[in-house]
Amino acid sequence: MKKTNGVVKTKNLVILALLAALLVIMAYTPLGYLNIGLLAVTFNVIPVGIGAIILGWKGGAVLGGVFGLTSFLQCFGGSAMGTTLMSINPALTVIQCFVPRILMGICVGLVSSFLITKVGKAKEISFAVCGFLSAFLNTLFYMSALVLMFGRTEYVQGLWEKFAPGRNAVVFVASFVGVNALVEALSATIITAAVMAALYRSKLVSIGVPKSANMEK
Repeated sequence: MKKTNGVVKTKNLVILALLAALLVIMAYTPLGYLNIGLLAVTFNVIPVGIGAIILGWKGGAVLGGVFGLTSFLQCFGGSAMGTTLMSINPALTVIQCFVPRILMGICVGLVSSFLITKVGKAKEISFAVCGFLSAFLNTLFYMSALVLMFGRTEYVQGLWEKFAPGRNAVVFVASFVGVNALVEALSATIITAAVMAALYRSKLVSIGVPKSANMEK
């Protein structure tokens, strides 16, 4: 039993390392960030979502942290918004980059564990739902943090006036993220479901293994 747990732990550490490396590679190619206007279409949610499904919330948190790091590095000239936020408040920008992505990874891992237990053999449904959530929660947490921490700054107030003059925060977020969020959600849902289904059917990963075994300390 100990030998089996050791094999599972080693296998999942390899998966974690591969996904983390993929996130770093994607960050410096159009595969990770497609800059359109002020916001970037972010495809890095996909490896985080896949990792959270396979490795549980702990793996999701680690990969979310790697995603946050790549996002933070974009603040040094790679992202117009990130660069501006850094000039306003570097400490809050660090929180802005890391916390939403880590929370997203944790939430997707927890939802995945719940859904896979409930839906039984129809795991593909869970894969698609978790793929969608990885993009949706990333946008929700990121924009919520932006409004909470930078909402009163002249920069964000200017964006607010441009995208939702006289409207509330919900209208501002919906207007601001627009097509970018839809592209992220659609791509994350389709690609995550397809990749996870292929991995599951080929038995390259074990879905439904207790998460304590997956990311055992």
